Amino acid sequence: MSTAMLAVSSLSIRFGGLVAVRDMTFEVREGEVLSLIGPNGAGKTTAFNAVTGFLRPAGGDIVLRGSSILGLKPHAIAALGVVRTFQKTSLFGGRSVLDNVLTGLHLRARQRPLAIMLALPSVKRDERALTSAAWEVLRFMGLEGRANDPAAALPYGEQRLLEVAIALAAQPKLMLLDEPVSGMNPAEKARFTATLERIRRRDITLLLVEHDMRTVMGVSDRVICLNHGRIIADGTPAQIQNDPEVIRAYLGERSVRAAG
Repeated sequence: MSTAMLAVSSLSIRFGGLVAVRDMTFEVREGEVLSLIGPNGAGKTTAFNAVTGFLRPAGGDIVLRGSSILGLKPHAIAALGVVRTFQKTSLFGGRSVLDNVLTGLHLRARQRPLAIMLALPSVKRDERALTSAAWEVLRFMGLEGRANDPAAALPYGEQRLLEVAIALAAQPKLMLLDEPVSGMNPAEKARFTATLERIRRRDITLLLVEHDMRTVMGVSDRVICLNHGRIIADGTPAQIQNDPEVIRAYLGERSVRAAG
């Protein structure tokens, strides 16, 4: 059994009187691909936002490799190796693909403002190293031929790949992908699935929120299903597919009786 990279314990999140996440406890194990699924409004993205510091939980704890990250700002959590993408593309559309990837490398930059203002030789060396790293990420993602194109000019599927490239540039240990194949056609989904497998071979743990069940079942080691802000099932893809609670959450009580 792999050790836990991330442990979420008794997590609760409220918006006013609405309980969006209720007493949620789960682990993300080193090296696995774990997917969070569930109907709209189940609490999947809300849990993502709490893990990455965009929401402060009402209760519970979030522990990364033995240390609590509760209350840390998003940039501090990213610096610890937890990097995410969002449901909607968040690119600098007017900047080149290469420039977009360079923004993901800012955590690696070591130069202080004074050195930059003085244009010290170390600044040039750092810039060359970061540019080289950006090209390596583009080659890995198959986007090197698009390096000088504006990000907004890319087809939608390649825009989603570019978002992952930006996250990858930050050298994550845990990458959280929020509905990464949303809006993709079958060919784009197949390319993305192959890319995920290559990413995990770089010793990067993956946590996905995704509605596309074919993708989820094809890439996941483990799947957690949420409904109304609580976990109703946790298991392998095969176990989740046949779980009555999961079927009920997606299809309703009548479908469960028919399946039985």
